[in-house]
Amino acid sequence: MTVETKIRLDRDARREAILEAAQAVFMEAGFAAASMSEIAARVGGSKGTLYNYFKSKEELFEAYIQRFCAFQQEAMDDLLSRRGDVRETLRDVGLSFLRFSLSETALRNLAMVAAESRRAPEIGRVFYAAGPMRGVERLADFMAAAAAEGRLRPCDPLCAAHQFIGLCQNRLLKACLCNVMSRPDAESLDSEVSSAVDTFMAAFGPR
Repeated sequence: MTVETKIRLDRDARREAILEAAQAVFMEAGFAAASMSEIAARVGGSKGTLYNYFKSKEELFEAYIQRFCAFQQEAMDDLLSRRGDVRETLRDVGLSFLRFSLSETALRNLAMVAAESRRAPEIGRVFYAAGPMRGVERLADFMAAAAAEGRLRPCDPLCAAHQFIGLCQNRLLKACLCNVMSRPDAESLDSEVSSAVDTFMAAFGPR
């Protein structure tokens, strides 16, 4: 390993440590109350060290959100790259999406962003672009290809993708966000997604 490579790896590891500490502080305090000083203390360095990586708390938050959302995007990319049955693919995508979006961290992120975006709209835009919108666009690409191959009816793929995600998450996400339901078990998730796929294919499946 060259010295240059080692420095790059060390820097990447330090950046990851900062993002891990930022997640903990953002989850505990919310964006507005979180401070760069507290994040630096969690990492075990100075506030100046943080500013070597991120110019502001907003930039750090954006990096944290992009990192968090990237985990789900990778899983979706893998599922949507397969050339299997559309119904089976949508079921796998729906289950992956629900497991992720109903996780404790995802729910707390969503609640935090919704609260903070009134005061700082850019926070909401960053989150929406990196997470929900990117996922819908990737799903729309899959649906456009499936429609072109005759595996789905001709449709507006972006609209269809939004509708499928809505069918999967609408009831459970609202209930979990409002804390009237604990995280659903595997059987409940499977039932919800199966129903969503049936409804979606009745509307968009090939004639």
